[in-house]
Amino acid sequence: MTAFAYDDPLDRGGRLPRAGSLLRGAADSIPPSGLVLLGIFSVQLGAGFAKELFAALPPSAVVFLRIAAGALIMGAVARPRLRGLAWRDWAVGLAFGVTLAVMNLTFYEALARLPMGVAVAIEFLGPLGVAVAASRRRIDLLWVGLAAAGVVLLAPWGQSAGVSWAGIGFALVAGACWAAYILLSAAAGGRFPGTTGLSFAMIVSAVVIAPVGVTTGGADLLQPELVLIGLGVGLLSSVIPYSLELKALRRMPKHVFGILMSVEPAAAALIGVLLLGEILNVQQWAAVLCIVAASFGSTRAGR
Repeated sequence: MTAFAYDDPLDRGGRLPRAGSLLRGAADSIPPSGLVLLGIFSVQLGAGFAKELFAALPPSAVVFLRIAAGALIMGAVARPRLRGLAWRDWAVGLAFGVTLAVMNLTFYEALARLPMGVAVAIEFLGPLGVAVAASRRRIDLLWVGLAAAGVVLLAPWGQSAGVSWAGIGFALVAGACWAAYILLSAAAGGRFPGTTGLSFAMIVSAVVIAPVGVTTGGADLLQPELVLIGLGVGLLSSVIPYSLELKALRRMPKHVFGILMSVEPAAAALIGVLLLGEILNVQQWAAVLCIVAASFGSTRAGR
């Protein structure tokens, strides 16, 4: 993201560096692996703060706040141009936006029913499936088996505290949407310049989710403190991590980026413990680590 960068390193008074230049310089001083990890923890912090909002708002209303905040910011930074778009461009952009809306809605519904680490681990099956499908090596059977073992360990066969079949179902739908999001993101990248494809999709997703979010949230959506928290969630969950990941991808191989992203379920479990007090049992930690190992292995194998 270059919207906050300026050629002139001084302010209008000619004395102080601009904030954008300082931020850009700070980001340039961080190795790309550090940017990816910062992005991961930003996403999970956003999810943690969003989950805390569930005490005041239903998940669908929180999703609306997050997506609306992200759409406003991304729309201002990378305003999409609608003139000259072919019908196929519109189709890809609209599908991208609808997928983004459903992915976020089902993930937040999963968060309301599952510990963060469990929800993210199950959702991570989506990108894992894309990686395995793209590789098609015999060793992929090992990663599929590890991921399946993780799901079996997470399933509430007995008395598994904080885990429900409904939550697992929502997380699986979110994972399928994440897989579609990856494919549609690539398609949109070939049809929209720069980051305007994502901006277009976020605006579409905000429009799609608005009826549900406004209906369930009602007048509570007008509370200033909730709006501010929603804005923060949008920044932490969408704008900041996307900017960091985009900058990191320009400075590192894609397979290394994929390997680093494999730690996301473990990062979610850690944030869940530190921020929300969600203590996973040994079986749940083993399941999360199975899915992390499967993602790491499939990314290495598909290098």
